[in-house]
Amino acid sequence: MDTIVKLGSEGPVVIFSKSNCCMSHTIDTLIRGYGANPRVYELDQLADGDQMEKELMALGCNPSVPAVFINKEFVGGSNEVMSLNIRGRLKPLLIKANAIWV
Repeated sequence: MDTIVKLGSEGPVVIFSKSNCCMSHTIDTLIRGYGANPRVYELDQLADGDQMEKELMALGCNPSVPAVFINKEFVGGSNEVMSLNIRGRLKPLLIKANAIWV
């Protein structure tokens, strides 16, 4: 889990993704729609992607991707991010993380 937590804290918004995952693409598009520029790790394109996927599952991600960190905190997967968005709480989180400005 150390790798995931370390990488998850390297930017205001970090997304662990797979290039062929439609929900990963949806979450990335949603966050970019607010003007944020997330750091995206495509697990299927990384040499240690399989190990990172196991670490994400150990964190409780099921499915393993997308997994989103905002302001160095693990937010969750697509359901959690979409729920934050619907409740109007995603944008304030992005502002607090200095990922976007008003």
